[in-house]
Amino acid sequence: MANRRSFIRQAGLLSASLLASRITLASGKSDPVILFTSGWQDVNIGDIAHTPGLIALLKKRLPQAKLILWKRSRSEKVETMLAHYYPDVKIIHGSVTDNVPESQDVKQAFQDADFFLHGSGPMVVALDYLEAWHAQTKKPFGLFGVTIQDIYPRLKTLLSGASLIFTRETASIEALRKAGLSGNYIAFAPDATFALTIRDDAKANAFLAANNLKEKQFICAIPRLRVTPYYRISANSGWSEAKIKEVDELNDKWKEADHAKLREAMIAWVRATGNKVLVCPEMTYQADLLDELLIDPLPADVKAKVVKHGYWLPDEAAAVYAHAHTVLSFECHSPIIAAVNGTPCFYLRQPQDTIKGQMYYDLGLGDWTFEIEQTTGKQIADRLMEVTTNYRAAQKNVQKALANVNDRYDQTFRLLKQTWL
Repeated sequence: MANRRSFIRQAGLLSASLLASRITLASGKSDPVILFTSGWQDVNIGDIAHTPGLIALLKKRLPQAKLILWKRSRSEKVETMLAHYYPDVKIIHGSVTDNVPESQDVKQAFQDADFFLHGSGPMVVALDYLEAWHAQTKKPFGLFGVTIQDIYPRLKTLLSGASLIFTRETASIEALRKAGLSGNYIAFAPDATFALTIRDDAKANAFLAANNLKEKQFICAIPRLRVTPYYRISANSGWSEAKIKEVDELNDKWKEADHAKLREAMIAWVRATGNKVLVCPEMTYQADLLDELLIDPLPADVKAKVVKHGYWLPDEAAAVYAHAHTVLSFECHSPIIAAVNGTPCFYLRQPQDTIKGQMYYDLGLGDWTFEIEQTTGKQIADRLMEVTTNYRAAQKNVQKALANVNDRYDQTFRLLKQTWL
């Protein structure tokens, strides 16, 4: 344990030093043009939140930089939201073929930009974008807050040319080391969702008032199946009948066992406090499962205290979570959005949800991280009651974790800015 703590501290220090030593922008400008890619899908408020989080990071710490977002997915609703909060950030789209951009906007961005940054995600989602940038421009590029778990030859080749690789948890650093990638250009930097600042308070306040959800007198509960059933989300998922059958069987095997544990905490909360529970989705498909997984099996006295919300965007979710007492989630990013807004958060971690959950341990939130197959519902409920009894201490725990995040961000971007002056 002591060795691991030492490793995490060293990783944090590296995130400060490596930027000064490894990033050199060809322009040498104090007002660089940064092209960044993000927005992997728009059916998940966590994936959506990566983008405004990274924009907030760049704007706060590099206010003179011009930002161009090369958005991977397309959604008028999400892009309208981004334009509302960040009207000066240009959004472009376009595929690449054989390392050549197909869009004139992307071609122009390749000429104008000084640096290309891959935003937070579950993997190097835009590998083809990075390869095209590297092949066409030879200008520097990096990755910020990315989980890197499976390192295959093509990815390793690309990563070997990066100016920096910032992973969103220390487990990815170990994966890189095992693949033969090491050096002071690799470090831990938290998921950009930790920098999220957008909030739709008007919409949130209207919802809270309509449902009599009072300040810090309700908890939020977010479900998740073991493997996201993308075939339910898109008719063009490309999933075979065999894959659908395999995923459905896995999800059916675990969905009741998992969610019974969350429901036990919901029951304990309602019966101990008399207060309400808001059940809400992080992904679109979950909106159709709220009743089945979290509401219908509840006893009548608890069910009477449950409120339901449909799929939403992260700005409304952030504003609602800010008023919640605690957020309990099988999904990884609702707890982050809650923490950013000062609200205690539990992450109920399923083993299929990749190594990204390591970030919670890295940031000092291990006591609120529950490996679901090694956890009972009573343990979750008891921890929730502890938070309720010692709420100020819980809020301080959130503040401490955010201080850890911001210390890393501050060091990183302070030195990054210095390289451009």
